[in-house]
Amino acid sequence: MTVRKKAPFVTFRTRVRDESIEGPNPYRWEDKTSDDYFSGKRIVLFSLPGAFTPTCSTYQLPDFEKLYDEFEKEGISAIYCISVNDAFVMNAWGKALGLQKVKLIPDGSGEFTRKMGMLVAKDNLGFGMRS
Repeated sequence: MTVRKKAPFVTFRTRVRDESIEGPNPYRWEDKTSDDYFSGKRIVLFSLPGAFTPTCSTYQLPDFEKLYDEFEKEGISAIYCISVNDAFVMNAWGKALGLQKVKLIPDGSGEFTRKMGMLVAKDNLGFGMRS
């Protein structure tokens, strides 16, 4: 089944590695838009409720990483995981999982998730608003 939906336009606040920065935190802020990530590409985008949560970290995200080559054979150019977490958390999560192929997108304010109609209250779990 193919689902084609135009992603809402938002700007994501990301942290990217910058070799010109010395020290233990060689990252700088970089704004990236939804168009930067998705426009003109055939991609898979999925969201998870939170970084470092047990099921997301043990099964869901690692399975996309493991199956990346299968998606690529079907013409998918990128797989993105978005979560209502900030750039620091998303970068640490990707590093902790050793991700090489799936790219993480921080939706720290939940703007993209809200505009997709997928922002839900997870107050019962102590999470607040999540995807």
